[in-house]
Amino acid sequence: MTKRSWDTIPESEVTPEEVYLDRRQFIAAAGVAGAAAAALTPEGIAAAVRTVRAQRGASQEAQEYTWGAEMQDELSSYDLVTGHNNFYEFGTGKGDPARYSGEFRPRPWSVEVSGEVNKPGTYDLDDLYDPSWIEDRIYRLRCVEAWSLTIPWRGFALRNLISRVEPTSNAKYVAFETVYRPDEMPGQNRRVLDWPYVEGLRIDEAANELTFLATGLYGRDLPNQNGAPLRLVVPWKYGFKHIKSIVRIHFQETMPPTTWNLSAPQEYGFYANVNPNVDHPRWSQATHRVLPGIRRTDTLMFNGYADQVQHMYAGMDLARWY
Repeated sequence: MTKRSWDTIPESEVTPEEVYLDRRQFIAAAGVAGAAAAALTPEGIAAAVRTVRAQRGASQEAQEYTWGAEMQDELSSYDLVTGHNNFYEFGTGKGDPARYSGEFRPRPWSVEVSGEVNKPGTYDLDDLYDPSWIEDRIYRLRCVEAWSLTIPWRGFALRNLISRVEPTSNAKYVAFETVYRPDEMPGQNRRVLDWPYVEGLRIDEAANELTFLATGLYGRDLPNQNGAPLRLVVPWKYGFKHIKSIVRIHFQETMPPTTWNLSAPQEYGFYANVNPNVDHPRWSQATHRVLPGIRRTDTLMFNGYADQVQHMYAGMDLARWY
């Protein structure tokens, strides 16, 4: 696997899901009495993985993930990632998306690509991308509410799709739109936000090497509550930029409207870059909670991805573009 600019630790040092989710067995195998973190060394993980798999009779290789930032966070559990969600289309409570998304149908699925491109069209999801593009990446998800998760995503770089549809020179921005199905998404029957949900990126942000269209997590298809079957992942931006259940991608010359900016322009701007130096009007962004714990950790500029993205904002007043 080719080393990318955001890869900072060997894949062998990332705890596989099968071991992470069985912490008691993992800790016992590593010979650790106390906190699991004590076992998270390359040697300890390797030994524990071998022991756990031997006990289970497993012979398959570990699922490999590409590490995504200058941090060594423990992977968030599958149950936490799929049970703690902001997806207002299913309700405003963190557990509502998992509770109320069972009637949502993510297949069949098509995505309309339109606007300033040479190859517009409505693509079946399976025809939207080349299977060779699919990869796994670990990114931290930093919410504007000042909490974070660390998630192994499966999907493909948005820049691959951009190259395929051939934007014209007039394409300065990319707009995204979520499906509108109030019969399957009960939250859309409430005027919490203007539906359908819309988001946008500048074209260079969309084409950045980190920007990702996720089709799965932890090696599985995306659950409904996490944005099935296609969602945006922009790891240096606050989570509300990560639009879910995408049905339209539109290339245009002007800055597109975005749902939270329309809803509360005094609190949410277009860019929404993670910035510990600019507080939300109602709370600090200098630190955040790493779920499920209560401890707070310092927030890194651009969520730890400054080396890959800060060049795009040279000369901009980042305090202005909250």
